[in-house]
Amino acid sequence: MSESQRQLKFAKLIKKDISEILHREYSGKFAGSLVSVSDVTMSPDLGLARIYLSIFPVSKTDAVMEMLNAEKSRLRGALGKRIGKQVRIVPELALFDDKTAEEASHMDKLIDSLVIPPETPEDQEDSE
Repeated sequence: MSESQRQLKFAKLIKKDISEILHREYSGKFAGSLVSVSDVTMSPDLGLARIYLSIFPVSKTDAVMEMLNAEKSRLRGALGKRIGKQVRIVPELALFDDKTAEEASHMDKLIDSLVIPPETPEDQEDSE
């Protein structure tokens, strides 16, 4: 089922504000990690925001996710201060590690490791 325009608009608002909160209030707590919000999806009732985070370097992902999950109520409070006048309820937050970049890197390595023999004249004749 696709998301409604309302869900998409609300997700965009949450993504912008959570990104700013993480940058301004939490950047010093990440111990040299770069954290960015890659995507936000909303439940149909707008009561739950699924926030996907991209963390670099990947080796610090577990520590950063653990810290953010421990700070989830403060993060939600900071979000409430920003969007409280625009929304009826501040959604619950669910934080997830976005592994898209990691998987893309793995796929690149697999493709680079392929040994593809050069085309022979016979192969060129067969394709014509």
